[in-house]
Formats: sequence, structure tokens, C-alpha cells
Amino acid sequence: MHDQTICVHHPAVDEEGYASLAVPTHRASTIVYPDGASFMARKYRGFDGYTYGLHGTPTTRTLEAQLTALHDGVRTVLVPSGQAAVTTVMLSVLMPGDKVLIPDHAYPPVRSFCTEYLAPRGIAHGFYDPLIGAGIAELIDETVKLVWVESPGSNTMEVQDVPAIVAAAKAKGALVGCDNTWATPLIFKPLVHGADFACEALTKYVGGHSDLLLGSITVKDIALRQKMKEILRGFGIGVSPDECQLALRGIETMGLRVAHMGRVSEDFARRLVDHPMVERVLHPALPSCPGHAIWKRDMGRSSGLFSLVLKPVDDEAMSAALSALRVFAIGASWGGTRSLVAPQTIAQDRSATAWTAKGPLLRISIGLEEPDELWADLSRLLSVLGRAPANKAA
Repeated sequence: MHDQTICVHHPAVDEEGYASLAVPTHRASTIVYPDGASFMARKYRGFDGYTYGLHGTPTTRTLEAQLTALHDGVRTVLVPSGQAAVTTVMLSVLMPGDKVLIPDHAYPPVRSFCTEYLAPRGIAHGFYDPLIGAGIAELIDETVKLVWVESPGSNTMEVQDVPAIVAAAKAKGALVGCDNTWATPLIFKPLVHGADFACEALTKYVGGHSDLLLGSITVKDIALRQKMKEILRGFGIGVSPDECQLALRGIETMGLRVAHMGRVSEDFARRLVDHPMVERVLHPALPSCPGHAIWKRDMGRSSGLFSLVLKPVDDEAMSAALSALRVFAIGASWGGTRSLVAPQTIAQDRSATAWTAKGPLLRISIGLEEPDELWADLSRLLSVLGRAPANKAA
């Protein structure tokens, strides 16, 4: 064999006796076949076979299988982000003339997708009170093909009665999809409670280190998985095995991280209830949080994300308070090892319910820093807000 050919053709080596705890990262575009017959028959491999790197490698399939097991599902589909998980579900089941129902507290880009993408293409949407429970039956007519839930809402923390919503939807022939990112399958399993789709932004707690972008959809009905794979194949959408390897690393410690973050978030939430600069603490573990009884019945444990409704302050005061932080970082997303804060605007993203709070909402994601240092940092922020002139309040 010529040297040039030797450079191109890697030798096969004996792997007997080699074993590693790390999942190998299989990178590929081309998938090669052992002979002409297998190549000619490649279309019969289906979505569980290997045909092209875009459609899956052993690395991506390992992550899919692990998430499927955690959710008590049948198959998992991986997509490039949590938002892509939501939109993939919608595109796979909705056609012109259909309608989707969205909770009013949903992740704002979901609202935008409905109003800016689906609506111009003849797919209707409606927003509903996230606390509606079984009452959603009154909103479901023959055009409603999908009911979306997000429990709890990732800004305002209302916990939805997923079993009641599922029962109402099933009685009318509608499917139910659930954004389960806050809870993860460690705290709540949507498929066990009757949902058809369990979606996760793996960017958050599964990845856990603020360095990847991935989403997942797990189902019990393999026909739904087939529909989603057809949509993704048509759009040419796949995921990077490198991102999946990071998620496989992160998922090993997810249980420990989420448990710790949940304990700290519950402790902080209870301590903040009586703070003079806090109008309201939004945390599912607090009896005052909308849907607390549902959380207690269906979940009983917490992750690290919660929110504060602050007393009215202006943007200048909020900016100064955020700049005083030394341990918390300021940024979007959540679920990583670093603790984060992010002011959120709510009223503009409500249509079925009214958001009447006059002060800003501050979303808090607890990380893995020493809790006493986090508490001191949060106290510093609130102290700076407390010194803001009252006559400047927005």
C-alpha cells in the first residue's frame, strides 16, 4: 500500500481488554457499509439504524437511551435546544386549521413561535390560565390538537395540574406536551402522568455546566417519534456528538446537583419571605405559590430556580444592585454550577391572565457555591435596592 493511501486509511486495532467508563465521542458525517448489498438496503434500517451522521451516532443514541429510561418512555429524540424541542413537537402534530393551547406563563419564545410562525401558516393558538386545571376542557374544541403545559412556569412558578389537564385533553382527542425542564425526570415524569411528550432543555440541569445547547423529547408512542424524526430529517436538523458527550458527562452528577440546589433554593425562599424589599417569593415549595398543593402532590421536591417580586424600584437602582453582586453572575439561562440572577419583564407576555405586580421580577438560579456566600451576596443586592430613593420607584 502506498504511503499516501496509508495516511488516509486508519488501521483496525485490537480493542479486546480495553474498557472505559467514559462514553466514546463518535463524530461522523459519512456512515460506511461493509458491502454493496447493505448500502443498497440502507433505507430499511429505519430511524433506529445508522445511515448518516446527521441522524445519529452511538454517542447520541446513548444519551437518547439514558433519557428514555429516566422518563419511563419508549424513545427519545434529540434536538439542538430546548426551544427546538417545543417547536419540533408542534410542527410534527399541527396542520393548517389546527389549534394549540399554550399556558400564559410559557417560555416567551414559545409565544413568539405561535404568533409569528404558526399563525401566518394557518395554525391557530390560544393562551390559557396555567391554573385552569380540568377547566381547560371548556377551551378544547375539535380544532385543538395539542395542549402545551410548562410546570412550573420558569419565571412565575405556577405549578400546573398536569394529570387533570391530560384527562381533559384525552377526553377530547388532543395530545399533551410538557416542558419539564424545571423538574427534570428526577422530580416529575410527565409521561407517567399521561402526557404524550416530555420535553427538556438539556442545556439546563442535564448539561449542568453552562457550556452546551441541547433539547430532548421523550415519548411512549413510537409513532410520535417517527413523525418528529421525519420533520427533523426534512429540515436537516441533527445534534453534535460533542454536545451529547458533554450532556452524558453532566447527567452523571445531575441527581446530586439538583438535590443540593433544591435544598438551598427552598431555604433561601423561606428566608426571603419577610425581607422588606421583597413583595412576594415565587417558589413552588411555599404555600403562597400558585399551585403549591399540586407541587406537593405530584413533585414534593425542588430544583434550584425561583423568583422574587421586588418592591418597586427604577432601572437605575436595579442596575446598581446587580452591579454590587460578587458571587452571583448576571445572565440568562439557568441550571449550571454558577448561580445566576436575571431581571424579567412579565406583563408584556401575558394575555389570558393579568400580571399586576408593580415591582420587577428577579429570577434566581442557585448553583454550587457556598450557600452562606450566596446569601450574603443576595443580601447585598437587596440592601442596595433598599437604599434607592423611594420617589424614583417605577
